Amino acid sequence: MSDQELSPTLLELLRQVDTPTVCNAIEVAQGRRGFDNYTKGTMHASDPTAPAMVGFARTARIAGLEPPTESKEVIRERRLDYFRHMAGGPRPSVAVVEDMDYPHCVSAWWGEVHTTVHKGLGLDGALTNGVMRDLGDLQPGFPVVAGSIGPSHAFVHVREIGTPVQVKGISVATGDLIHADRHGALVIPSEVIPKLEAAIRTMQGSEHLILGPAREPGFTIEKLEKAWKEFEAART
Repeated sequence: MSDQELSPTLLELLRQVDTPTVCNAIEVAQGRRGFDNYTKGTMHASDPTAPAMVGFARTARIAGLEPPTESKEVIRERRLDYFRHMAGGPRPSVAVVEDMDYPHCVSAWWGEVHTTVHKGLGLDGALTNGVMRDLGDLQPGFPVVAGSIGPSHAFVHVREIGTPVQVKGISVATGDLIHADRHGALVIPSEVIPKLEAAIRTMQGSEHLILGPAREPGFTIEKLEKAWKEFEAART
């Protein structure tokens, strides 16, 4: 998608709600079920209590299971180009890094050093199918949602910068709008962004039609049938 600006109101709302809510709201905005550009399988959150990370993707691909075959000079310069890429683009932004060794990832790109550096460059978090480490020492306020946890950086090096990536079932291009939390991550389709705030409000209101009665004393199957009918009508 092309980079878009988020209104302050929508950005704040997206940071307040969880990723399952956004997943449902996208389907409300699209008027149908079937949205599937979300991560599949269990993800690991560096801070499960952190608010959702929201931002435009800055993508890259890494590897580390085997030593690089290129010269140290090439690898060093590419890493600097990687940081230049991460420092650019619209804000807010999220680093989305594919480990090309998946599902045999062993090299932790995300640890104390890189979370500190990326936050310093102005990014709001990171999403990867790869490894994170240094739990407890990661930069505060820079959440990481990763495919696994491990102790070593192995032979990790940057392979590609700014190319489309695959992360646990989602396809991400630089500029895509990411929403991620302890449940996983998704890409918000560009066409729903103008309708997303209203769709989230609709979701919140329609869920109350079920949750309110279900939490009251004397809830019965008859009350559920009535509430569920209202709930389905409100969602569509």
